[in-house]
Amino acid sequence: MRTQEGADGLHDLLKEFEGRPAAESGRGKDLVNLAMIRHWCEAMGDLNPAYTGDDAIAPPTMLQAWTMGGLSGHTDRSSAYDELFALLDAAGYTSVVATDCEQEYLRPLRPGDEITFHAVIESVSPLKTTKLGSGHFVTTRMDVRAGGEPAGTHRFRILKYAPARREDRPARATEGVPATETARATETTRPAPKDAAPPRRPRPVVNRDNQGFWDGVREHRLLIQRCTGCGALRFPWLPGCNACGSPDWDTVEAGGTGTVFSYVVMHHPPFPAFDPPYAVGLVELAEGVRMISNITGVPYDKVRIGMPVRLEFLRVDDDLELPVFRGSEG
Repeated sequence: MRTQEGADGLHDLLKEFEGRPAAESGRGKDLVNLAMIRHWCEAMGDLNPAYTGDDAIAPPTMLQAWTMGGLSGHTDRSSAYDELFALLDAAGYTSVVATDCEQEYLRPLRPGDEITFHAVIESVSPLKTTKLGSGHFVTTRMDVRAGGEPAGTHRFRILKYAPARREDRPARATEGVPATETARATETTRPAPKDAAPPRRPRPVVNRDNQGFWDGVREHRLLIQRCTGCGALRFPWLPGCNACGSPDWDTVEAGGTGTVFSYVVMHHPPFPAFDPPYAVGLVELAEGVRMISNITGVPYDKVRIGMPVRLEFLRVDDDLELPVFRGSEG
């Protein structure tokens, strides 16, 4: 086990990398182009007319997409970045998980823009203990330019960690499937005593923009917003229409049928109240909107794209009930 003195010494070495370049004189592999914008919008279900036509702009959240190395990898990554990771690997922090990102947009990106970027190792945290294990958070900041002009900033944070031993991981209940969870810097917990109450599932965030949706769930109704300006349906709930901009809306009740549009099988990280592996599906409802939810009724390895599903409501505990979708192998 690494001593505190050893951890402090390693952190001193890691901090020497702060401010050093992670990528220098980077260049996007493609110009900003309509084909990639179209694929992105189709995947996200984003129908905003600003992203189509002769005067199209790229969705702001595509900022990182124009800088990615693809399957062939990056050719502009600095030696400092590789040295930092080699140092962490040698210290036993061999696993990695992305935790969060922040983006700032300075100007729209348009088809034909040439993307260049410079990335710096912004910070390396002291040793942190998380539910996954102990390690260091590494934050890089990428400054993106388009046609030589500042276009945006992308901060990306990962955790380089040594996985916790199985006996040190938190106990898990066997029921249910979570929404995606990022690693959180919290104290490692020991398995709960056998007579302890099972851990509670995370509570959904309820605010003034989605209160009506959760009111419907309590009545066993799956409500979809409908713009009263243009009639477009939207999910998840939003304060305004992303098709015409109208703030006025009413609701329609979903019939409860749909198909699996896409899915992932979650194996890691473990999280209290859930038991991987399990399938999380992007369900396309018969009404045409899509939502992320649990797929129940079939083993995780039997879920398939195109599988018919039907809405049901899962009672999780005394004060939480969730809409889920039951699949059928037949």
